[in-house]
Amino acid sequence: MLLRCFGRRRRLPWTYLLILLVILIIGYHFTSHSVSKNVQTLTDEFKELKQRRYTNRKKPTWRGSGPGENGAAVILPPNEKARADELFKKEAFNIIASDKIALDRTLPDVRHSECKNLVYPKDLPTASVVVIFHNEAWSPLLRTAHSVVNRSPPEYLHEVILLDDFSDRPELGEKLEKYVAKTWPDGVVKIVRVKQRSGLIRARLAGARAATGDVLIFLDSHCEAGENWIEPLLARIKGNRTRVLCPSVDAINDHTMEYSLNGGVAAGAFSWSLHFGWKRWSTDLDAVEKHGEGKVWNPFRSPTMAGGLFAADRKYFFEVGGYDPGMDVWGGENLEISFRVWMCGGSLEFIPCSRVGHIFRASHPYTFPGKKDTHGINSMRLAEVWMDEYKRLFYKHRQDLLGKNMGDIQDRLALRKRLKCKSFKWYLDNVYPEKFIPDETSHVAAFGMVRNPSKNLCLDTMGKDEKIVFDMGVYSCQGGKSASEIFSLSRNDELRREEGCLDTTGKEGERVKLMPCHGMKGHQAWKHDKTTGTIIHTASGRCLDVTNVKSGDSVEVRQCSGADTQKWEMEHYL
Repeated sequence: MLLRCFGRRRRLPWTYLLILLVILIIGYHFTSHSVSKNVQTLTDEFKELKQRRYTNRKKPTWRGSGPGENGAAVILPPNEKARADELFKKEAFNIIASDKIALDRTLPDVRHSECKNLVYPKDLPTASVVVIFHNEAWSPLLRTAHSVVNRSPPEYLHEVILLDDFSDRPELGEKLEKYVAKTWPDGVVKIVRVKQRSGLIRARLAGARAATGDVLIFLDSHCEAGENWIEPLLARIKGNRTRVLCPSVDAINDHTMEYSLNGGVAAGAFSWSLHFGWKRWSTDLDAVEKHGEGKVWNPFRSPTMAGGLFAADRKYFFEVGGYDPGMDVWGGENLEISFRVWMCGGSLEFIPCSRVGHIFRASHPYTFPGKKDTHGINSMRLAEVWMDEYKRLFYKHRQDLLGKNMGDIQDRLALRKRLKCKSFKWYLDNVYPEKFIPDETSHVAAFGMVRNPSKNLCLDTMGKDEKIVFDMGVYSCQGGKSASEIFSLSRNDELRREEGCLDTTGKEGERVKLMPCHGMKGHQAWKHDKTTGTIIHTASGRCLDVTNVKSGDSVEVRQCSGADTQKWEMEHYL
């Protein structure tokens, strides 16, 4: 009896446990079902919110009046303009005009009319738009985010990542967090913060690693995406994942915030000092066909990109080497990725039907950590890894960098070997055949200093901006130590720099100017007689002369007389 009672008492807890387990299972089932249902309801609500937000923005009743609407200029009254001019020194753009404009303002559609007729596939990859900012002003930063969300079909916009590179402006802290959470409760806009100042290059790598969409699209923090801007990028990458694409960039005026209506087409170039530049292709169909697919609205190849705005398949971006993590802060990374993509089997294109506005600022409104010559050192890494024997042309401009510490480049050299990348000569021959090479026999007959021995004066740009027209100077010869004294006598009879040619109408005593080379000879044609030393302007028959000229003055043309002041020698003859 005692044993039976003891047995029942031992079995009783197991009965209770079994009953409890059944209750828990039933409870879990109902709770799980309820949570799942709630999550599904919330997901559906967010989908509806995204679609409604995108659809409503396209309705005719959408706000169309107010400062800056439809991309119009904001003209400030005198009292506000004075304050704006003062703040311009800090912000490098008109922050007062910007703050008057709605964060989701309307824009004109500047696309070519044919772009509006194009139909893109429905099953496009998704995009993570990565925006790096450091102490960016509130209104341009959020206008960037609003424009991307409002003008991107929600099924393609996976996320917008605002990556904060250690900003210390108060409004970019908790206030920004609350604004983003309230404005985009669906979480499409996310803030990611790094714990120390990284600089643009490493911050972009952090943003790329945080992204989970199929395609990475990098934008600067002062942009405005245009109508149907994202579909052409995604469709082109869907067709070939090794394409790196740039939208066509429209200028937003830094003084008035006016959105440019030009809708032009330009490709990227570079100088041998490894600075980026824009190169406008001719818009006639024959010229465009060399670089694109025969129509001015079709994608066209570009040797380089500016680097602020571009799209790439996320996995391919890392496969081809991402950014060089040994590069510091900012500078040179755009040319490095341009050369690398082309040389390693990819391509770089501009997409005219994808248009994004950008505030071009004349200076940076923030400091760079370390205050080093990051552009120079980064460019040195680029030259040593990717430019082969052509790095000599970079060092002609930057002799001061020879022997400087650029960090370890072995990983990048190994990357180039692993990817079986082509030579830089292949790049010049196949991607940028029109690039002028100032010391190669195929391009020039002579190069180096152009020296008048009687006065020891050399042609010298005097460090002037070669994007503008100016009188060509002469200066005491620097013995090859100054990049300002390097000239070439081209096979096309030009006496020239990289992009500029000596030009004159040939009038007696006229100062010679440096102007953009046009390749049609005319006023830019010269003949150099190595025996007599004369440099003769072909159209006028007059000679380059320094009769009444001293160091720091401008060179002239005069009637040829055989005087010593008209005798010149070039440093290297080929």
